[in-house]
Amino acid sequence: MKVSIITVCYNSAKTLEHTIQSVLGQDYPQIEYIVIDGASKDGTLEIIQKHQSTISKWISESDRGMYDAMNKGIAMASGDVIGILNSDDVYMNNHVVSDLISKMKKDHADVVFADLILVDENQPEKILRYYDSGQFYPNRFQYGWMPAHPTVFVKKHIYDEVGLFKTDYQIAADYEMLIRILAVKKASYTYLPKPVVRMRAGGASTAGLSRNWILNTEIVRACKENGIYSNMAMLLLKIPAKLWGRIAARSIHQKSLGK
Repeated sequence: MKVSIITVCYNSAKTLEHTIQSVLGQDYPQIEYIVIDGASKDGTLEIIQKHQSTISKWISESDRGMYDAMNKGIAMASGDVIGILNSDDVYMNNHVVSDLISKMKKDHADVVFADLILVDENQPEKILRYYDSGQFYPNRFQYGWMPAHPTVFVKKHIYDEVGLFKTDYQIAADYEMLIRILAVKKASYTYLPKPVVRMRAGGASTAGLSRNWILNTEIVRACKENGIYSNMAMLLLKIPAKLWGRIAARSIHQKSLGK
């Protein structure tokens, strides 16, 4: 299967090079790499142009936010499967795409996802949290659970059937999209039990208390719009699991230091 990987970016000169290299270094033979830039002004465009001979498709133009950019990427994609890797994320090794597609094929699934490691924005070797997507089931959307979105691969025909990202969400359009795919459409899915992406803290969904409030408000809205009951109190139930993720991250980090 041909895999389209989409990276959206805006003023991402600090991190984009690593993201691009992690995609171009994959050993999977059929990758279409698409980069959508929102008319950056910080040197991002120069990084894209540096790699344009190996990037399949790219554009740099103003947009209405990251979800509008993702929609542009999906519209440009010609692959059988689509993955979205943001400009401050990297694949953990050069086998990630191969491993995810192998799991998808083996289990005859329309969607595959895996675990993620959240790392410090300025010290990417410092692990802050382990995101265990294996704790997700569709009936847990109402409690604020979703698979780690940068690890999610979806067959393109599913996007064709459920539609594009809603651009009036600030942070949680990916959450709403996964509700449509996994809870409303009930697409078949499978889980690869290992981390495949390193995400830098400081992105839209990890940037402080005020953004966290917006995120949770939009999660409740996403559930309501798709016929799932949820409220803020129910979302608090995932706090113990988040704490476990931090404890697990500390253990992983100490092991990496040989302690």
